[in-house]
Amino acid sequence: MTIHTQVTTASRLADLDMENIQFGKIFADHMVSIDYADGEWQAPQILPYGPIELSPATAALHYGQALFEGMKAYKTVKGEVVLFRPQANWARMNESAKRLCMPEIPEELFMESLKQLIALDANWVPNKVGNSLYIRPFMFASDALVGVRPSETYKFMIFCSPASQYYAEPVRVKIEEKYTRSVEGGAGYAKAAGNYGASLYPTMLAHEKGFHQVIWTDGKEHNFIEESGTMNVMFVIDGKLVTPALSSSILAGITRDSVLQLARDWGMPVEERRISVQEIVDAHAAGKLEDAFGTGTAATIAPIKSITFKEHEMELPAVADRTFSNKVSAELDKIRHGQAEDVHGWMVPVQ
Repeated sequence: MTIHTQVTTASRLADLDMENIQFGKIFADHMVSIDYADGEWQAPQILPYGPIELSPATAALHYGQALFEGMKAYKTVKGEVVLFRPQANWARMNESAKRLCMPEIPEELFMESLKQLIALDANWVPNKVGNSLYIRPFMFASDALVGVRPSETYKFMIFCSPASQYYAEPVRVKIEEKYTRSVEGGAGYAKAAGNYGASLYPTMLAHEKGFHQVIWTDGKEHNFIEESGTMNVMFVIDGKLVTPALSSSILAGITRDSVLQLARDWGMPVEERRISVQEIVDAHAAGKLEDAFGTGTAATIAPIKSITFKEHEMELPAVADRTFSNKVSAELDKIRHGQAEDVHGWMVPVQ
């Protein structure tokens, strides 16, 4: 596929300190831009990263037709630039698009524009194991019309940002008992921008009390665990890996799926099911709560230091003593950087 490419004449790569990367604050030199109009996707472009012009009446700003994905590129020990499970991101983006009445993007258009962008900005991919190039595909309604209906035009874009670890330390979380991230029948399974906007206030309240994040519970009774902050959440209880089953209120995390696959490869018992808050409290009291961690593209594996419920803080074992989450984190790093066999075909070369 031929993509019109305008190469920047003012690269900012020389200003990047690879040893001091702040997540989401520095952006690579180029971006993908593709318009949808007249019922079809128009010719893709790769342009220098920069501002875009929008009408004040742009539909996404008023009615929330906006979605995104999060994915990463890595540099292997041989210097090859690879993508982690990009087809899964493409498929999930289209599931989100269907939920928000937005057009699906063809796989070839998504993959080729992505690969050509990353190839152009390959020098922005960090070499250090554990670091990566964070990739943000997103789409929004672009009609300049104030009216509650699906837009007739859309813009799909991709930009990138070099990234180090998202959390610098194990996280303290509290179980949320009042506010709700999503409900059954809602759009919680989609990566809709509005899902994240609605989470900010209860998260801010948690921050004010010294917590890094909240553990979201079901919207009906607040009795069952759903997610942790912007991540899926997993527990090791009495030797079993346990995580909430997917539903219309829980995002189908790609890191989540990868962790479950590796656990099954290793013969570890895995359970995807409803998990009550009381089960976690009881498991901790009985000394059976061996591990808890979040999984997500940005954080990959985020160890949970403690879980607070009704003012009672439940401390978990020291991170250094956790067998499973340390093993799976190390294995994912090895696969992504070409240090372990990629038996599931997760890594896709850019060139």
